[in-house]
Amino acid sequence: MSSLRLIRFTVILPFLLSFIVANAQDPHRFDNEIAQIRLKDYQVTKGEKVVVFTGSSSIRMWTDVQKYFPDVVAINTGFGGSHMSDLLYFANETIIKFRPSEVFIYEGDNDLDAKKTPEAILATTKQLIDKLRDKLPDLQIVLISAKPSLARWKLKNSFIRLNQLFRDYCNGQPDVRFANIWDSMLGTDGTPRKDIFLEDGLHMNKTGYGLWFNVLKAYIN
Repeated sequence: MSSLRLIRFTVILPFLLSFIVANAQDPHRFDNEIAQIRLKDYQVTKGEKVVVFTGSSSIRMWTDVQKYFPDVVAINTGFGGSHMSDLLYFANETIIKFRPSEVFIYEGDNDLDAKKTPEAILATTKQLIDKLRDKLPDLQIVLISAKPSLARWKLKNSFIRLNQLFRDYCNGQPDVRFANIWDSMLGTDGTPRKDIFLEDGLHMNKTGYGLWFNVLKAYIN
């Protein structure tokens, strides 16, 4: 390697390593939460429909999701702070083990906040869906759009881009549908409604989950 190339490599390497570190997360940081999910043992009567709701904290904090969907066995396996890559890693524990007929997935919010690109998130989403199809070929999948929030409104354009990628991808997939909760969470001025969030401006209150239910109920087969 020439001296000039060596100098260039030496200059670039720290930036490359910092990029890798910034965009990689150790999924084992969720081992405690996943251990709790492993303990979940739902008794399902023959003929009952099992629906899994999974993803990051917006799902995890929907603790009474079963009350919203009383006609199915609604299983919540959300784990707070997770990325799409974490859900891919723990797909067996959070989705496949329950052998649901349908799964609702909410991821991408934390990914964008961690400066992952919408394109990278979509690529991981496709890997997850391929894995689910391999293990559960009859599974119906619903991708919930990234939500607008007060805390992350500065990332609005990235969120809109991710949602468009999700929508375009779902349009070509017979077993994957896109659920748009973005529009319902905006006020008449086009910004996130202030009355649907907790004090952190990121997580939702009961009113916010009511908006989600009004959208998602149409996707229960």
